[in-house]
Amino acid sequence: MPLSDIQKSRLKKLERIRKSRINPYPEKTKRTHQIKEVLADFKKFSSSKKEVILAGRIKSQRGHGGLTFLDIEDGTGKIQGFLKKDGLGEKSYQFFLDNFDIGDFIELKGVLSKTKKGEKTIEVQGYKMLAKSLLPLPEKWHGLQDVEERFRKRYLDLIFNKEIKEKFLLRSRIIKELRSFMEKEGFIEVETPILQPIYGGTEARPFKTHLNALDIDLYLRIAPELYLKRLIVGGFEKVFEIGKCFRNEGIDRSHNPDFSEMEFYWAYADYKDMMKFIEKMFMTAVKNLFGVLKIKYEGKEINFKAPWKRIEYSTLIRNFTKIDTETINREALFKKAKEIGVEVNDKMTKPQLEDAIYKKFCLSKLWEPTFIIHHPEGSIPLAKQLDENPKKLGSIQLVIAGLEMAKAYSELNEPIKQKENFQEQEKLFVSGVEEAQRMDKDYIEALEYGMPPTAGFGMGIDRLVAVLTDSHNLREVILFPTMKQKEEN
Repeated sequence: MPLSDIQKSRLKKLERIRKSRINPYPEKTKRTHQIKEVLADFKKFSSSKKEVILAGRIKSQRGHGGLTFLDIEDGTGKIQGFLKKDGLGEKSYQFFLDNFDIGDFIELKGVLSKTKKGEKTIEVQGYKMLAKSLLPLPEKWHGLQDVEERFRKRYLDLIFNKEIKEKFLLRSRIIKELRSFMEKEGFIEVETPILQPIYGGTEARPFKTHLNALDIDLYLRIAPELYLKRLIVGGFEKVFEIGKCFRNEGIDRSHNPDFSEMEFYWAYADYKDMMKFIEKMFMTAVKNLFGVLKIKYEGKEINFKAPWKRIEYSTLIRNFTKIDTETINREALFKKAKEIGVEVNDKMTKPQLEDAIYKKFCLSKLWEPTFIIHHPEGSIPLAKQLDENPKKLGSIQLVIAGLEMAKAYSELNEPIKQKENFQEQEKLFVSGVEEAQRMDKDYIEALEYGMPPTAGFGMGIDRLVAVLTDSHNLREVILFPTMKQKEEN
């Protein structure tokens, strides 16, 4: 039957229900138990013959003369319902058959028992419509050829794909574990502005909007970093934030324009302290979630047991490409990058060329948790140089399963040097590099009041969840990923 005819049929049923002076969308239900509760203690409920009221969506329905069996499902489980014409009365029984469909939400009142086949069942003594569905649930949802339809209609994906629902339940537990760990370590959770007059904290193109009330342009934050460090200036020693960030960039398996990020800042610590802390955080979370430190991702094992490998950024590039980035100049590196098939352009700085080479030849080769340390001066404008070697930064990039999982570094707290770095970034922006960072005068002023030595950390929550749930694409672990709207016929 065409979808339009099915919808017309259901609308007629809705009209019949209303004419019977029954509200098809009542304000509340008298549900007494969740399905998982009665299933867990089924013997007690069935032997006592105590009446219970359950509620859920009708997932299947099958009739045998004066008998009808249906499965209902709530957010905790599924149970069979059993309706008898003799028990309900002919009028009530027929009303159910005439007006209830798979997909409707229903309340069932009755006692629990087992069928001859041993199936746990509620013998229905009364029922109530909770919400009439006007569209049928699609059949064979798992077999959809258009996988993107699952992401566009996540609500249907969750109804039919139990594994996907489990992933999002695990995502919630992952975030809970991270939050719990930070709080136990003495960090205070804070909230900083999502709408910002100056975007900053990393190199990325922002989304721009306009605030009519003040007649000013604002940007959706690309990172919370600069506001969190203002709090370190203000006297907090340990702060963290878990929230949404937005970058007006490409979409692929490891990028989504709006994503969840965790950042924290730790006064009187440096990047070396940070590496030990990160190891502890990951090991604690993974052990609490899975009971072990080894997990499988895409068929391969990842072992989170510390200590993790540490490797110099320049050494990593040299190992995979034979290029010595510490001695080669920008022009020679540009030429070499083109020769080995790296996409480059004339506006790229030497650190940007190194990053492009690293992403093409090195990143995917790193599987076990690995700290890439000591990025070159100029590659991270907000990071502090090493005292013993100013050409390198006190920086970390954590890579797991070929994914850039997190970035951390000793924060640059010298206002004059930070201003110079911002000025260099402004020159890049003027030259056409849209991702360059902008001058934030208020942040510079905050640093002029003094910020203690500080270590900072930023991690994409979605990438971590993808690895821990064995998901290849971020869209599998973001409830409503950014999608191009489907054209209507």
